[in-house]
Amino acid sequence: MGAWAIAVHGGAGVDPNLPKERQDEAKRLLTRCLDIGISALRSNVPAIDVVELVVRELETDPLFNSGRGSALTEKGTVEMEASIMDGPKRRCGAVSGLTTVKNPISLARLVMEKSPHSYLTTPGAEEFAKKQGVEMVDNDYFITEDNVGMLKLAKEANSILFDYRIPTVGTCGAAVDSHLQMNGLPISVYAPETVGCVVVDREGRCAAGTSTGGLMNKMSGRIGDSPIIGAGTYACELCGVSCTGEGEAIIRSTLARDVAAVMEYKGLNLHEAVDYVIKNRLDEGKAGLIAVSKNGEVACGFNTTGMFRGCATEGGFMEVGVW
Repeated sequence: MGAWAIAVHGGAGVDPNLPKERQDEAKRLLTRCLDIGISALRSNVPAIDVVELVVRELETDPLFNSGRGSALTEKGTVEMEASIMDGPKRRCGAVSGLTTVKNPISLARLVMEKSPHSYLTTPGAEEFAKKQGVEMVDNDYFITEDNVGMLKLAKEANSILFDYRIPTVGTCGAAVDSHLQMNGLPISVYAPETVGCVVVDREGRCAAGTSTGGLMNKMSGRIGDSPIIGAGTYACELCGVSCTGEGEAIIRSTLARDVAAVMEYKGLNLHEAVDYVIKNRLDEGKAGLIAVSKNGEVACGFNTTGMFRGCATEGGFMEVGVW
């Protein structure tokens, strides 16, 4: 029997001027999710079940950008994506383009367990959801008043907002131009606030899951790193990884898989591997990740101002942080 460990994240790239009350609100949610996961792990719930349980909690709370509270497309609708991976046999499931599935992470798991495929997108994903009897809701359920306001700001600035809740505002009230680019095009700075969870249980089984609504004012049909196995999510016999940040950069670097790769091929431990990929694989991209190893280690890394994150181990270590 080994030792369990768990980590959760709520997005990388935090606004340095983020109000303290928002920081505290985020920390309370991350702490609640950790407590849910810790309770399950103490009861010997398998890692893959804990990942789904925790990410569902994050999707249900509108604070972060997944499920209810997801970012809005340029059309003012929500298109969600998620993936989950079970390390022991590298089984995986992913979904994207969801508009009516209440908990995308659970549909991703059903794709893994109840279909012959690894990835389904709309409309097939939602047809599969109906056949599986998952809970469906109107698209309006996911839309919050705050996000409607932020979409308006993004359209006025003719930009994609990374931190759609805390935009950079100039003296005239318009979003300030940023030097950050995505695929050569300018975007505004700060957090996409994707959510994720990684877990290793007492049996040494690693699992990972990631869920998001994507970028505010994104083009309809845009898919980020979150549902792409090896980019936003990866788990194997060595570790479990969930990423967050600039999706296009994470995709190019296959960031989550690279953590496992340098552990396997270079013999690095978890902390060394996380540090290596953050420093050497993102080029000019901005991102962060959380990871656990089969040995009960936990680590996080980011090259942004901050990352909403929390982690805990069976040995009694627990930490929730922003910066």
